Amino acid sequence: MIHHTWTENSAVKKVKCVHTDAKKYTVANVLEIGKEYEVKNESEDYYFVIDESGKMGGFYKEYFEEIK
Repeated sequence: MIHHTWTENSAVKKVKCVHTDAKKYTVANVLEIGKEYEVKNESEDYYFVIDESGKMGGFYKEYFEEIK
């Protein structure tokens, strides 16, 4: 159950939210355009970040751009 300790893990990388135009799900109330988020875990399609609600959430990578 690795997901129970994700919030305490150090960040894998930083990403910046570039849009919240979701086709199927509402993400505008939990992501802020222009804000930087620390990626706690990553899969092929998703970044797992602590969103504006203060909880860990998995979001499609298309909402973000990687900060170098």
